[in-house]
Amino acid sequence: MNYMRELIHPSSVIAPGAGIGAGVRIGPFCTVGPDVVLEDGAELISHVAVEGRTRIGAGAKLFPFCTVGLAPQDLKYKGEDTQTIIGARTQIREHCSIHRGTVTGTGVTRIGADCLLMAVVHVAHDCDIGDGVIISNNVVLGGHVTIGERAVIGGAAALLQFVRIGKGAMVGGVSGVPADVVPYSFVFGTRARQVGLNIVGLRRRGLDKAQLHRIRAAYKHIFHGEGVFAARVAETAATYGDDPFVAEMLDFIANPGRQGLITTTATAAGDED
Repeated sequence: MNYMRELIHPSSVIAPGAGIGAGVRIGPFCTVGPDVVLEDGAELISHVAVEGRTRIGAGAKLFPFCTVGLAPQDLKYKGEDTQTIIGARTQIREHCSIHRGTVTGTGVTRIGADCLLMAVVHVAHDCDIGDGVIISNNVVLGGHVTIGERAVIGGAAALLQFVRIGKGAMVGGVSGVPADVVPYSFVFGTRARQVGLNIVGLRRRGLDKAQLHRIRAAYKHIFHGEGVFAARVAETAATYGDDPFVAEMLDFIANPGRQGLITTTATAAGDED
């Protein structure tokens, strides 16, 4: 790719072979490795390090002292050719660290489009973050964490390795998240537990009162109803399964991850009853 030298500060080091798109801006004291691609309109404000086989999406903005695509903090990693992908228009704020994938995982650390990672967020190897996700300051993600689109993670939360955060869910600040979070729900606590639905997020999607009522009723039956958890899930499917938001919740529960599911008592669903 061709690029205009006047958009790259002379103190920055761009390795031969790096792909620099049209309109890319690189401020002072940045380093860009030989296998990096910066798509059109991306911006590195200053003191940014981008290394490895990394692609930064069009219009993405990286703020001072963030690092993207460096080797993971995994003793099994031996320099294999793995990857990091940052989506279009995503903002990576000050002092964030995003590590490349590993061959024992998917091989790719991926952050979607239109995300906001606030200052001092750490994204470990092989994480997969959907579009429109907001991660607040000082959040740490262990390796292999998956976050569904438009989820919100509160400040200083810590997510255990292999945890899944469902689409549209919210994690409260200063919460330890040891297991999976159902889509559109809200979890909170030192050892996070289910405390309700992410009603604000659902309203922002334009749902009317009737649909919100159905989703709330389904959620209450799953997590607060009488009887065995598996039976409550089956009853919810029979009663509310035609609602697309409820169907997403049920599908998430039906396909469990390796860490189990957060419930109202912060235990795995299979241990609750």
